[in-house]
Amino acid sequence: MLKNSTTDILICGAGAAGLTLALDLARRNIPFILIDKAEKPFHGSRGKGIQPRTQEVFYDLGIINQLMAAGGHFPLMREYRQEGEFDDARITEYQEPTFTEPYSMPLMVAQFLTEKILRDRLDELGHHVEFGCELMGFDQNTTEVTACIATAVSEISIQAHYLIGTDGGKSFVRHALNIDFPGETLKVRAVVADLVLNGLSRDVWHRWKTSPATSMSLCPLSGTDLFQLQAPVALTGDLDLSITGLTTLIKERTDQTDIMIDDIHWCSVYTMNARLADTYQKGRIFLAGDSAHIHPPTGGQGLNTSVQDAYNLGWKLAAVLKGAPDALLKTYEAERRPIAANMLNLSTKLLNESKLGAAMRRNRETQQLDLNYRGSKLSCSKLAHTAMLCAGDRAPDAPCCNIMGGSTSIFQLLQGPHWTLFGYETGDTTFQTNVDLCVYKIGNEGDIVDTYHHIRDAYQLNPGEWILIRPDGYIAAITPAQHLADLTKYLAEHIGIDAHE
Repeated sequence: MLKNSTTDILICGAGAAGLTLALDLARRNIPFILIDKAEKPFHGSRGKGIQPRTQEVFYDLGIINQLMAAGGHFPLMREYRQEGEFDDARITEYQEPTFTEPYSMPLMVAQFLTEKILRDRLDELGHHVEFGCELMGFDQNTTEVTACIATAVSEISIQAHYLIGTDGGKSFVRHALNIDFPGETLKVRAVVADLVLNGLSRDVWHRWKTSPATSMSLCPLSGTDLFQLQAPVALTGDLDLSITGLTTLIKERTDQTDIMIDDIHWCSVYTMNARLADTYQKGRIFLAGDSAHIHPPTGGQGLNTSVQDAYNLGWKLAAVLKGAPDALLKTYEAERRPIAANMLNLSTKLLNESKLGAAMRRNRETQQLDLNYRGSKLSCSKLAHTAMLCAGDRAPDAPCCNIMGGSTSIFQLLQGPHWTLFGYETGDTTFQTNVDLCVYKIGNEGDIVDTYHHIRDAYQLNPGEWILIRPDGYIAAITPAQHLADLTKYLAEHIGIDAHE
């Protein structure tokens, strides 16, 4: 049971963003408390698509195999026409995995399964969610945040160095900070439900679109016996969300009488909004996930953006708690808020296309592999490479071998909470490896052997160059030997170590 205590980080909200942040802090041995006002875990599938970039994040966090076992790839979408005929088509054009992009297709996992896998991994690391604990208020000064929390038996006080609001679109933290949440209501109201039903095959995603206002889809949720229903409904008025009411809705939208609901696992009605918080930080308090941005579900961007918010923030909080400059935390909003703004534009554009009757087709822009931080203060432009790959870009994968001839890959070497520094055929120049920085020399006499030049090709490297990769898998710098002094300065400023031997 939660009691009066102190900690480094208090996280309010145990959805995907809060759980990801907690998991990242846990592997860094940073003390934290994760609370949620709900009495038990969320059991719906509001979000179900895990994009390729988020799969890379989950690989780093050690849960990608569990997610793949729990879900599957998206099925073909079957679009029915009024006359009863239909067309089957892929939502996303199939892409073979490549050496640089081993996760090439979205993965379907019901949100409640994704969050359970995150909680299970958190349990393995000795942590858990404090359910039934509601944040009632907080104060902050220059050194700490004091939070008042209501539990089932009493009110308690938690002192923390930082408070992170991951408590959803109606965020108590955001409201208490008086942070504006501008945007627009999109004049679309929808019902979403997880159903046990019979009368439909589970090999395709069924969609009826006789008109935008009367469209409906029923998608089999991989790894479950459920279908997810999604349908626009009138902007006002009560809805019958019982088995009888939803069965009637399905009959009206499909003209089929053989689709029968056996059980409703979860159901919700919501009005779509596109909103972005004016700021992600006030003092020692931060917003992440839906607390900072809400959006229509089109394109499957929300959960993914939320996870990547947390992935960006976690290593920066840990670094500052270990002595890095406080200014590092300013880069969180500077990097993530523009990403969210673009995501809102994309989701809204796809929603408008859907309202006009366009087919649900998704291309590379929804996969988030091309997101970058090229304009960030952490991306050293003076050290930038002259080739297409630049500081701030996602670090690509590449297969290689270790010095003993065993197979490995860039992603395997990056996995963990550390920074990574690669030297490509750099001769006698060396840097010091420690707990925060792993150093590998690539070459016939180095730690890593690039037998088939996959690393050279992926990173467009020349002999003598060094490449520095952040803990969240983005390139900080690529530099030739003559700029090693700048690289050493960067390491000292952002990691707090003298890495040059």
